[in-house]
Amino acid sequence: MSFVDRHRLWSDEDRASAASMEKAISESGVEVIRAAFVDQHGCLRGKTVMADDITSLLGSGINMTSTLLLKDTSHKTVFPVWQSDAGFGEGRLTGAGDVVMVMDPGTFRVLPWAPDHGWVFCDLYHSDGTPLGLSSRGILRDALARLANSGYALVTGLEVEFHVFTVLDERLELSDAGQPGAPPKLGLIGQGYQYLSDDRYDELHEVFDAIRVNARKLGLPLRSLEIEFGPSQCEATFAPAGAMEHADNMIRFRALVKQVCRRMGLHATFMCRPRFDAEMASGWHLHQSLVDRETGQNLFMPQKKDETISPLARLWIAGLLAHARESCLFSTPTVNGYKRYRPHTLAPDRIQWGRDNKGAMIRALAGVDDSASRIENRIGEPAANPYLYIASQVLSGLDGIEQGQEPPQPVDNPYDSNAERLPNSLLEALGAFRESTFYRAQLGDEFVDYLATIKQAEWNRYHAQISEWEEREYSTLF
Repeated sequence: MSFVDRHRLWSDEDRASAASMEKAISESGVEVIRAAFVDQHGCLRGKTVMADDITSLLGSGINMTSTLLLKDTSHKTVFPVWQSDAGFGEGRLTGAGDVVMVMDPGTFRVLPWAPDHGWVFCDLYHSDGTPLGLSSRGILRDALARLANSGYALVTGLEVEFHVFTVLDERLELSDAGQPGAPPKLGLIGQGYQYLSDDRYDELHEVFDAIRVNARKLGLPLRSLEIEFGPSQCEATFAPAGAMEHADNMIRFRALVKQVCRRMGLHATFMCRPRFDAEMASGWHLHQSLVDRETGQNLFMPQKKDETISPLARLWIAGLLAHARESCLFSTPTVNGYKRYRPHTLAPDRIQWGRDNKGAMIRALAGVDDSASRIENRIGEPAANPYLYIASQVLSGLDGIEQGQEPPQPVDNPYDSNAERLPNSLLEALGAFRESTFYRAQLGDEFVDYLATIKQAEWNRYHAQISEWEEREYSTLF
């Protein structure tokens, strides 16, 4: 029996998807398959396998080095894998041994920018067939199952900002190598500060056209492509879809933009605040509504004219606010992302909500008979792992419902309120997460300590570097 059969990993729907995948590979002329999983940082890692072997590989899975799950953002392994216990129990994830990638055949796509390549996402298992508890995709799947048990499904919408630059120098001299290596020297492709200007859009139309054509071919529900406020800054919005579908779509979109732009001699980045004087920070606004699993009714839509949003949505908002600080490690997982939380910048800096107010962390967009009633959480950065970010919303919102929490009154002046501040650094967010009794109860000590260890290593490397600011500030003064 195959690995999949022996451990009963697939449903009848998965088997039907596998048959469709094999047929699509045969009919499309695909020669290789990029089989990939999403790591702890929301980055794709995997192996490229020959399409001729797809029937065998679908059943057997693909061995994958376990240390890929134990690395920080510099790709350095931060756990003692050469000891008998790396921190996960005797013999677990030690010796750089393998875990098993099992393809999710429903995610298969033919890459439009490389049409002889197929692309499929994978889930991770131990060699004994048990799911890998550190898998971010698995964490979201489990959170959504809990939500479903309560009779709800989460519908999400994405607004994602990013930058696209021209490449002046790839920085590929031998001296540029490192871990991480030197970033390329970049130039602008647009001057910026003409938000939604048609002329600015026309300047970038070749980039937008390339993204649009490939996104449509990939099946992404792209709704709009827009000129954002900052130089070389763009935004994409997506039609509503299920939470897992949009988590997958976010991964696909980031890879699409970076790979398509690279083929055009450009550099795309979802880094929150690129380093140049006139930059504007990029955010990821996550729209959310709960629907009844049986009827599909939008449960965030108010029923009374004097309601800002439905009573259920108020409970959901209360949960998001109650756990906002400890959830920042999911929504804003980089050192750079906390430099976005500044007043009067259309970004939040406090834990609060408001009616259609873009300065508040949570923006309520709802009305009687408005089937699109929803909330928008403006806290996230585009570099966030979508599975962990969305899972944090599910777990926090569901806790608000289960505990019957009520939010404070909505704010009208978000940058002048006395609401609690968001963390001002990754270190502060890391402390809130590490001390969180909520996430230890929801996700377990092992996962909390695992992610905290990885992010602490990232912070430690950042804190050890001497910045240009320090050099300018002190080298001639003292």
